[in-house]
Amino acid sequence: QVQLVESGGGLVQAGGSLRLSCVASGRTFSGYAMGWFRQAPGKERDFVAAVTWSVGHTFYADSVRGRFTISRDNAKSTVYLQMNSLKPEDTAVYYCAADRSPYPGQVATAREYDYWGQGTQVTVSS
Repeated sequence: QVQLVESGGGLVQAGGSLRLSCVASGRTFSGYAMGWFRQAPGKERDFVAAVTWSVGHTFYADSVRGRFTISRDNAKSTVYLQMNSLKPEDTAVYYCAADRSPYPGQVATAREYDYWGQGTQVTVSS
């Protein structure tokens, strides 16, 4: 079992920046990828970004490409999401996710992932 704990959310003005962190604990993580999703009130959980654990390939939703950067530190079992030029529409609960399978999968879909964090609130004021 893998436990994921997010941190780094908060309140920021439009145009500002935040850095989210997600630490994986428990058994050694050996899955294919870790990702970030977000869910705004009354909306579905949407893909934000993902990174493959061994090689570090990155994937982004169109809405955040060029503003957000995902990275990972394998030694610390941690994935980061650097969020710049934040907009009010980025307001949501952000969830970290990890998959269990070591084989390539659909990293932009929530059903790909087996483990989820509790979420961290990001609020961007206008």
